[in-house]
Amino acid sequence: MDKKLCIREVVAMGIGTALFTVLTTVQVPLGFVPNTALQPRMAVLAFMSAVFGPIVGGVIGLLGHALGDALFYGSVWWSWVFPEAVVGVGIGLFARKYAIKEGGFVSTKTIVFFNVVQAVANAIAWIVVAPVLDILVYAEPANKVFAQGFFAWLGNVIIIGILGTILAVAYSKVAGQSRDLKKED
Repeated sequence: MDKKLCIREVVAMGIGTALFTVLTTVQVPLGFVPNTALQPRMAVLAFMSAVFGPIVGGVIGLLGHALGDALFYGSVWWSWVFPEAVVGVGIGLFARKYAIKEGGFVSTKTIVFFNVVQAVANAIAWIVVAPVLDILVYAEPANKVFAQGFFAWLGNVIIIGILGTILAVAYSKVAGQSRDLKKED
């Protein structure tokens, strides 16, 4: 692996984790389901995962959520931390196909593919992993945690579908233009 790539990934992990953690406090509660909200930090996670891959996405999801919980809520709810890593890894697995760094994230086909992947990754994380962990680790009632998981999934799909797509398209356009620059003599 190229050293520059490794340095970029480490920097991306740091910046992404910091942004994710800080954005923990920015949320719009859904109100009708406890402890669920629209969270812009998910767009940051999806974007960084789509640009830098599954390792960066997994680390940002895991550390960002754990630090956000610890700093802003006083304790870490691990059954919701691990699903964030699942989302980051799931989206990041297809980073090459999105071609965001190469300026290729401009076609409808690529945008739809990104949003299908993020919806599936979120479904696995929030409709399966989080509720099962809530039941196994915290003995939470199944009907409550599956309802929370469904609405967390829905909220994340909406936020990533709008904000995550906007971030990816904007960055891809800039990245594509910068690749066209040539060194002058």
